[in-house]
Amino acid sequence: EASKVLAANQGLYNGFLVAGLLWALWADRRDLKLFFLGCVIVAGVFGGMTAKASILFTQGLPALIAFVLVVLAPARARS
Repeated sequence: EASKVLAANQGLYNGFLVAGLLWALWADRRDLKLFFLGCVIVAGVFGGMTAKASILFTQGLPALIAFVLVVLAPARARS
């Protein structure tokens, strides 16, 4: 029963991260993209250290790659 509550909490947390990332994409806001990707990276590192090491690679690494790509992407001209 306790793990059911924890799983629901984790699902809600991940849902908010997805909502934030979708908002950042829709709004085309680089700062929001970096913020929410940073949140996913922190969650991946924390999960890798406290739950299962593979979380670092399945959650944290893709977010880190996306973060780097957003940082390296040229600024788009607004019309």
